[in-house]
Amino acid sequence: MMVLALGTACGSRLPESDFGHRDRDGSSRPADRAPIRVGIITSATSPVGGSAFTGPRDGARAWFDRLNARGGVDGRRVEARLCDDGGSGVGNNECVHRLVDEDEVVALVATTALDYAGAPRVSRAGVPDIGGQPIGAAYDTYPHLYGIYGGLAPRDGTTGWDGTQYGGTEVYRYFKREHGARTAAVVSYNQPASAAYARLVERGLRAEGYKVVTEQVDFALPNFRAAAADLKEQGADLVFDAVDGHGNAQLCEAMDDVGADVTAKVTNVQNWTSTVAEDYKDAPRCRNALWATGSSRNFEDTGHPAVREFRDATKGLPTHSQWQLEGWAAARWFTEAAKACAARGVTRACVDDHMNRSQGFTAGGLLLPVVFERLPEPPKSRRACLSVARWEDGRGWVSQGDMNRTCFEVPQLPYRP
Repeated sequence: MMVLALGTACGSRLPESDFGHRDRDGSSRPADRAPIRVGIITSATSPVGGSAFTGPRDGARAWFDRLNARGGVDGRRVEARLCDDGGSGVGNNECVHRLVDEDEVVALVATTALDYAGAPRVSRAGVPDIGGQPIGAAYDTYPHLYGIYGGLAPRDGTTGWDGTQYGGTEVYRYFKREHGARTAAVVSYNQPASAAYARLVERGLRAEGYKVVTEQVDFALPNFRAAAADLKEQGADLVFDAVDGHGNAQLCEAMDDVGADVTAKVTNVQNWTSTVAEDYKDAPRCRNALWATGSSRNFEDTGHPAVREFRDATKGLPTHSQWQLEGWAAARWFTEAAKACAARGVTRACVDDHMNRSQGFTAGGLLLPVVFERLPEPPKSRRACLSVARWEDGRGWVSQGDMNRTCFEVPQLPYRP
C-alpha cells in the first residue's frame, strides 16, 4: 500500500529525532516545534477508477500548503501524510494501521474511502476523523468521526438509530416547487453504497408525490442505453443518479442518443466539477440540463471571499470540483481545532473535544452550518437548506439562489444502508 509523507521518500519513516519527542496520543511537545502530523486516506485507485475520490485530498493539501506558507499553527507546520487504500477494506485497514498506529497522526482529515473498513479502529483509538465524505454509514455510526455535513445520530457504534438512518426530501421539494416536476427516474449501480443512496432518493421522491421510475445497471458492464430508453418511455421530468462521474457521462450520452429530453438531470456533489464540457462533450442536450445539489457553496462563486481564497490557492490544479472545496473546508476545520489547542498541546483528545463543541461551523461561509446533535430519537421533520447550481455552456456552474435561504421544512425518512 502506498503511503506518501510530504517532504520524504514514498513510504519512508523519518527518524523520531527529526520530529522531536512524540507522545503516544500523536502530539509533540509544544516546545520542540515539531510538525503536527495528520493523515489523509483516499481511495485514489479504486474499482471506480480515475480520480473519482481525490478531490477532498487535493483541497486539503492546498489548504495545508497555504497554512504552512503562512507559519502553520503557532509556528508549527502541519505535515499531511497520504495513504491510498485502493478502494478496498483490506487496504483501508492497512492505511488506518499505518497512519494511526505507526505514524501516530493527531487526526485524519478529508477521508474519502470507498470502503471505510478501518473506521472502528479509528474510533477505538480516539482519533478524530474530521470532514470526511460519508460514502458509507461510518460517519453515522462511530464516535470521533465527524463527516463534512454533520449528523444527528447518537454515533454509539450502531448505525443511525438502531441500524436505521434518516434523510430529508429538500432536493425533491425544490424541483417540485421551482419547476413543477412530477415524474422522476433514479439510476444506480448494483453496488451497495450506490443502491442504498438510490433507495433513499426513491423514498424521498415518493414522499413528495412523484411518480418514480427506477433503473439499476450493472456496476461492471452498465447498459445505460436501455435505462435511457426506458426513462424516455416513462416520460421522466427529472433524472437522479447514484453513479460516478464516468457513469453519468455515459448515461447522458445515452439519453441524447435516444432523445430523452428532461427538465433536469440532477447529479450529486461528487460530480460537481469543472470538467463537464469535456466529460459530456458528446451529450450537449443532457449537458445543459445538468443540475447539482449539495451542502456547500458553489466553487464557481468567486464573488464570495472564502471561495476566492480557495480558487486562488488551487489555481495550479488542472481542474476544480466541489469535493476539492469540501476537502479545503475539512482542513480548515482541523486547523481551527489545532489553533484552539495550541497553548495546551495539539493532542487527539483536545482536537476531539473541540470538534464536539464546534457547532455551526461554516468554513467562512463555504458550508451550510454543520451540526452534530446525537439525538436519542430520530427527528420526524427538520429544516434543511440546499445549495443548487446548474451547468450552462459558456458560463459553467451557475448558482440558483442563496444556499442559506433555499430552505424547507421536510420530513426525515428512514432507510437501511
